[in-house]
Amino acid sequence: MTWMVYGANGYTGALVAERAVAAGERPVLAGRSRDKLEPLARELGLEHRAFDLRDAAEHLRDIDAVAHCAGPFSATSAPMVRACLDTRTHYVDITGEIDVFEAVARRHDDAVAAGVVLLPGAGFDVVPTDCLAALLHRALPSATHLDLAFVVGGGASAGTARTALEGAGSGGRARVDGEIRAVPVGHRKRVAGFRSGPREVVAIPWGDVSTAYRSTGIPNITTFTALPGFAAVAQGALAPLLRLPPVRALGKALLGRVVGGPGASTRAKTRAEVWGEVRDDRGNRVQAALTCPNPYSLTADSVVRAITALTRGPDRVEPGCHTPSSAFGAHYALELDGVVLSEPRAAT
Repeated sequence: MTWMVYGANGYTGALVAERAVAAGERPVLAGRSRDKLEPLARELGLEHRAFDLRDAAEHLRDIDAVAHCAGPFSATSAPMVRACLDTRTHYVDITGEIDVFEAVARRHDDAVAAGVVLLPGAGFDVVPTDCLAALLHRALPSATHLDLAFVVGGGASAGTARTALEGAGSGGRARVDGEIRAVPVGHRKRVAGFRSGPREVVAIPWGDVSTAYRSTGIPNITTFTALPGFAAVAQGALAPLLRLPPVRALGKALLGRVVGGPGASTRAKTRAEVWGEVRDDRGNRVQAALTCPNPYSLTADSVVRAITALTRGPDRVEPGCHTPSSAFGAHYALELDGVVLSEPRAAT
């Protein structure tokens, strides 16, 4: 079976390629720039192809699965999904963008007809949060509300920062009575009981607003992270300005010059934490938490495992659009290196 890393010249794409080779895999490296691909391809001894997404289908005829790592996915996901459906190629990406999750989910019937799997969010966005949500729902099937929170260490890559900027003008989002609704940024605050200790977190738009609903059916979902006070205020105050395309374009250009992503030593020393709580209409509450490696390390590990499971795994994933837990089970995150779970327990 042959698979491809598209966006291999980017920070996360390169990590995926390196992880794949370390695991004995031989993916084809691809992206828009041949000059940027060639050094990594030579270093890893891999085939490489340079092409624009408009021509993706021409280059996927002999490819069984694509790990799509070229963001922002609001611009790149749709053409790659279309090419994968046309060529009957499994699609995996690392997006965290709510609208992208929703758009890919709308192609579910097309994926079933093509006999392929569409799996957006196979990295830190949203593997640990999605699997924790599924575990919590299993512990309290009557749950009507889900809160998910995360904190990360180690800094961001340029691609992640540009994606965050792309969506910053959209404001807050939450799932309310089964529908995704616009809410003020930071409309809720609460304390999350991470494994390292409690921390105050603030509501932000995160991919689980889309995916956790499909994984669990819980109709009310809010996602949180820990932000410095000034960051939450700035995000709300700057949102109108960030809706202007010239401002976003300038910001993304500047980020590409000053943000490089965490180095190997930083990734090795930093971790991420996830916490969640479900509750039902009778007042029952269940909480759980997990810790995991640096988000970029987890992403590379997860993408390689997901791709190999789709192409050579003993248990076939049904065609269609999936979340990580619907594809591989609620315990999938616990199979990744360095992930430790505090089992779901009743909250008082």
